[in-house]
Amino acid sequence: MERLSAYQYWPYENRPKITWPNGAKVAFWVAPNIEFYELNPPGNPSRQPWPQPNPAIPGYGIRDWGNRVGHKRQMDLLEKYGIRGSVSLSVALCDHHPEIIDMCKERDWEFFSHGIYNTRYTYNMTEDQERDMIRDSMESIYKHTGQKCGGYLAPALSHSEHTLDLFAEVGTELFGDDAGFYTCDLFHDDQPTPIDVRSGKRFISMPYSLEMNDTIVYAVNKVVPRHYATMLKRHFDRLYAEGAESGTVMCIPTHNYQVSNSHRIKAFEEALEYITGHPDVWVATGREIAEYYMENCYEQSRADIDVKRGVK
Repeated sequence: MERLSAYQYWPYENRPKITWPNGAKVAFWVAPNIEFYELNPPGNPSRQPWPQPNPAIPGYGIRDWGNRVGHKRQMDLLEKYGIRGSVSLSVALCDHHPEIIDMCKERDWEFFSHGIYNTRYTYNMTEDQERDMIRDSMESIYKHTGQKCGGYLAPALSHSEHTLDLFAEVGTELFGDDAGFYTCDLFHDDQPTPIDVRSGKRFISMPYSLEMNDTIVYAVNKVVPRHYATMLKRHFDRLYAEGAESGTVMCIPTHNYQVSNSHRIKAFEEALEYITGHPDVWVATGREIAEYYMENCYEQSRADIDVKRGVK
């Protein structure tokens, strides 16, 4: 029998109400992508990691700067506003830069999987190869941090038709139902939503905004820093207004080699000061939001989806 797609159309209007802790209108989280890029990675026929021939010093160098300089600059800023990062982690960083992992652990940041290297893609992997990569990343996070990895963002946003199924399955195999239960890979909603995976495990999509992602903003859409601050504030204002009726989620995905540049960091700070200065904002990690939703909202959402698509 043909498998149903991972999720069905589920209109934003008339969903069961989400009520965040203490009546918050917006659950707010920041997802620093802390990545490791190889100077000369293995080739992939579907995608080249660098636009220049080897050695691609410009691209590699700015990302190296991010781990040397930009990470601490961003970490200090998040700490100033009481924000614990939810790290989208290239787990090779555990071996290459363990001092960064230690800094995040000291501040009780969350770690979720962003694959091994951001220069090795899911494209053209067999299902077994992708399963092994996902398992390696989850085991590595547990080994180096003690955390049971709850979330996944595919390396360099490279996916296969099996990605969500495999992450859910490997999480359960390794750690039981308290790991491998949310994905950031769908970009399709402003609230968490139940997702169908072949194992039948309870699994959700977490809002992770490409529109607010600093690499998309700066490198793709060529936005200037002062407008980035305005974008973040306007994005928040809309979610805050709608959150008065049913709780919404705002995520700012960042990269230490983008948002932490000297001429950009002030714009990011301006937005953080604005967002955290509002009442009724729950400043949380991705996992905390996902766990709360799973415990308090998942069943009524799942039932509503089933009714609306005619499942008895």
